[in-house]
Amino acid sequence: MCKPLAKIIKLPYQARLLMRVRDTQQQTQLHPNQRHKNIKYAFSPNERYEDKIRGLHIGVVDDVITTGATLHEVAACLKRHGAARVTNYVFARTPPH
Repeated sequence: MCKPLAKIIKLPYQARLLMRVRDTQQQTQLHPNQRHKNIKYAFSPNERYEDKIRGLHIGVVDDVITTGATLHEVAACLKRHGAARVTNYVFARTPPH
């Protein structure tokens, strides 16, 4: 999804900007209230790109959002490492139960 989008809007993309650094339970098996705690600090910038995040407006592309916990944590991680702004682009939303 990201590569064609980046080509259309003429912006660079990096598929491996972040890495999962902590194993977590599968989000789909958790109650929505548990998801934020489960995913907290699970990501860190890839060492190759850590110095390139500062001051950037970064777009994060995802296929589906359910509670938003993962996208929230990804944005928080990028901001902790100096991103000026993070925008999430999501293809679909899981309806609430």
